[in-house]
Amino acid sequence: MAAGAAAGEKRILCVGLVCLDVISVVEAFPAEDSDTRCLSQRWQRGGNASNSCTVLALLGAPCAFMGSLAPGHAADFIVADFRRRGVDVSHVAWQPRGDVPCACCVVSAASGSRTIVLYDTNLPDVTARDFERVDLSQYKWIHWEARNAGEQAAMVRRVERHNQSRPAGERVRISVEVEKPREELLPLMALGHVVFISKDLARHFGYRSAAEALRGLRHRVQPGATLICAWAEAGADAMGPDGELVHSDAFPPETLVDTLGAGDTFNAAVIFALAEGKSLQDALTFGCRIAGKKCGIEGFDGIV
Repeated sequence: MAAGAAAGEKRILCVGLVCLDVISVVEAFPAEDSDTRCLSQRWQRGGNASNSCTVLALLGAPCAFMGSLAPGHAADFIVADFRRRGVDVSHVAWQPRGDVPCACCVVSAASGSRTIVLYDTNLPDVTARDFERVDLSQYKWIHWEARNAGEQAAMVRRVERHNQSRPAGERVRISVEVEKPREELLPLMALGHVVFISKDLARHFGYRSAAEALRGLRHRVQPGATLICAWAEAGADAMGPDGELVHSDAFPPETLVDTLGAGDTFNAAVIFALAEGKSLQDALTFGCRIAGKKCGIEGFDGIV
């Protein structure tokens, strides 16, 4: 549990990917077929849902992670890092076959850009059967990183059934992040109370701004849902249940250092603020502010 969390406080669960990031910081992105020394190299726990847990824990929210791991040195490093952050890993699904996903990340010191090559092919994702073991009464918010859509839809339906039997104050809020423009993931947009879509997804559909994307994709979310789209240096926009657009400018750091995980930071900060009862405008601004801080530092320590 995150440091400072009140005893008995309901938690936030993030479901999705955890991987090992091997991060090489270089002066400038290397040319193909060249031999370059890096300025530094580190191992870091990565993956969208995993990174969002890191940020939630740093913000002081008690949180848990659910995703797949396979035993080995990489998993030992990952679990130790989760525990160092105070993130509950009791819902990790340990797989008897497959490899822990690994991402080779090249961060350019000159531009702050990050280029990622991910090996994520043979480790099974968590299933609806795995999710049956989650005690929903312990959670106030569950966030899904869209991956195996059919299984995740079944997980969401379980939460919806749980919510139908609970008073409003005891219901679990559901959020979904759809980052990759893959057709099979799009139905998950209709299942979240809060839905995060990526700039890449918006551009895939031909939209040229966050506001344009929200107007164009609003029909894909359920009535009463909130749709959010971050657009890097252009800030972020959101459309609440009333259909009104709200916007936050970006908060760029004085020096751009490391953008790896900036989107995951934004999502987590928005979830944190909304779970604390903040308005959509305040949550959006908070998300942009914390994501901006992250871009000015290496890793995540120092965002608060």
